[in-house]
Amino acid sequence: MREFILGTDWGEDCDDAIAVRVLARAHVNGDIKLLGIAVNACIESSVESLDIFLQNEGIENLPIGLDRSATEGLGNAGKYQNDLLLQGKGRHNEDAEDGVRLYRRLLAGAKGKVDIVEIGFLQIVGDLLSSEGDDISPLSGLELVKEKVAGFWVMAGRWDEEKGTEYNFCHTARGREGASILCKTCPVPITFLGFEIGERVITGKQLPKDDMLKRVLCLYGTPEGRCSWDPLTAELALSGSALAAGYGEVRGYASVDPSDGTNSFVKDPNGPHAYVVAAHETDYYADQIEHLIDVR
Repeated sequence: MREFILGTDWGEDCDDAIAVRVLARAHVNGDIKLLGIAVNACIESSVESLDIFLQNEGIENLPIGLDRSATEGLGNAGKYQNDLLLQGKGRHNEDAEDGVRLYRRLLAGAKGKVDIVEIGFLQIVGDLLSSEGDDISPLSGLELVKEKVAGFWVMAGRWDEEKGTEYNFCHTARGREGASILCKTCPVPITFLGFEIGERVITGKQLPKDDMLKRVLCLYGTPEGRCSWDPLTAELALSGSALAAGYGEVRGYASVDPSDGTNSFVKDPNGPHAYVVAAHETDYYADQIEHLIDVR
């Protein structure tokens, strides 16, 4: 069974919640094992709201990590998280493990290779790759990733432009630096799903009103569905390849300018990085997500 770790800027957009459902459903169905979630954007209700949402999906006590210093530029946060606190009880920010330690612990304890899905800012991943050996493992972060990670699946970048500008790469200074480190030093393959893919695919419109995920979408202000950057990345990761998920791919070497977050790409069929290219109409991809998040 494939094992996964998710990194999310839970607190920002609502497509994170759709992605969490996609992975949670796969976990509950026994298709994958979700080892834990690291939150890379910190608001007061981060951990408790995520924990309550996971409980609603049938998952209790999943390990949650948090970057407590990731409070930069989050003026749009909390639109649905604070409401979720009224729907149940969960663990709090102070109960969460540090994000880098969570990654290190889960990777060190993994018996096989782990897939890492990143749908937010990338400073935790950058710090993981830069980490030294510690009480969890004598291996450095680079060594742990090389030994225990099958690959990264990352929602970030804009790959239909020569110097792409996209939120997850650009929004925070630490995120920009983390993205640059990931592209420069990651010893395993990285597959990117860019802004241009998710922007055109709208999902969540068909959910019934009494569904917690529908409530999230309504509170965010998108009752007719949301652009599907994050759930498409989750579905891509579950599929295991661009081809299996219905995409083409362009291989090569990705880079991110740490000063402004712009992304660049040098094509090389043997490169360790890839970005996906749509091979179908938008309805094809929307239908995949709607099937995965439909109420049971």
